[in-house]
Amino acid sequence: MAFHSFLLEPINCHAWNKNGTMIAFCPNSHDVHIYKKDLAKWTKINEVKEHNGQVTGIDWAPESNHIVTCGTERNAYVWTLRNNVWKPTLVILRINRAARSVKWSPKENKFAVGSDSRLIFICYFEQENDWWVCKHIKKTIRSTVLSLDWHPNNVLLAAGSSDFKSRIFSSYIKEVEERPAPTPWGSKMLFGELIFESNTSCGWVLSVSFSHREDRMAWASHDSCICIADATKNTRVTTCHVPLLASAALPVADWAPGHDCYPMLFTYDEAQGSLRFGGKLDVPKQSSQRSMTAREKFQNLGKKANSDTTNNTSLDSLHKNSISQISVLSGGKARCTKFCTTGMDGGMCNWEVKSLEASLKDLKTK
Repeated sequence: MAFHSFLLEPINCHAWNKNGTMIAFCPNSHDVHIYKKDLAKWTKINEVKEHNGQVTGIDWAPESNHIVTCGTERNAYVWTLRNNVWKPTLVILRINRAARSVKWSPKENKFAVGSDSRLIFICYFEQENDWWVCKHIKKTIRSTVLSLDWHPNNVLLAAGSSDFKSRIFSSYIKEVEERPAPTPWGSKMLFGELIFESNTSCGWVLSVSFSHREDRMAWASHDSCICIADATKNTRVTTCHVPLLASAALPVADWAPGHDCYPMLFTYDEAQGSLRFGGKLDVPKQSSQRSMTAREKFQNLGKKANSDTTNNTSLDSLHKNSISQISVLSGGKARCTKFCTTGMDGGMCNWEVKSLEASLKDLKTK
């Protein structure tokens, strides 16, 4: 794994280019910074400024090389690289509240934006008028749309919101795509059709993700729950409760980070229909320490209270604050070989899955 600290400010969202040599992120501001990797060194090559509010979402289309951003000033921009300069195209969303999340579709012919206005916008480019137009999805949504993820068929869209629900909608637009084939989730593909809605979470759904198998959808909520819905089992929902963890993001495979500053592994047993916590990563020192008795813990608390160096404590993990986002860096959802985490400490860590296999095996057997 490789850790790099860009700034002192939190990184609230990020996106990678196709080959993983450049990263775009927002340092909790109105701007987007773009860094390029040269050997082991990261260099800032661009800083794009167009938003008048905090940037809340970024996504980078791998094939077309377009970046899309959204912000609290209620607009979205599509950025195109011309002569080494990123040129913005305004996408008017027609909302009266902040945009919160954005995601390109797999075919990159449209993108989705979630907002505080209880709406999801499906945006596509209209060649005749040379502009981006939007269609609204608003069925049953009762609060802010916090997270989005596309099904591989380019039509189904998963959404998590602060009304404690995760949902799947159809985003079929006949002007830009052919009618899709039926999926395990259903065959009704009219625009805005509600395909699935969860009824289990008691917290804001902070992140959603389809699996590479296309028939499962997972989500994380701030009530310390990880859930999976399986379309092959009549959309049965399986939940795993993790004490003392409030997940800040959900992975595209079996990984989840959170407020504890390190990624965590979850495994889904299809035969038993169960979801279980597999173990923590990036805690080498804690794993080698013997457990303390209650008396020893109480004595240590007394020593810390009388010590003048109580402010010198530090975390053993690479990230020193909550992990805000996780993304697959190489291999895709089906064969992820490397994934990336960014956090509120302004740092980024690239994790090699192969280097973690030995420790994961030990953690699973506990």
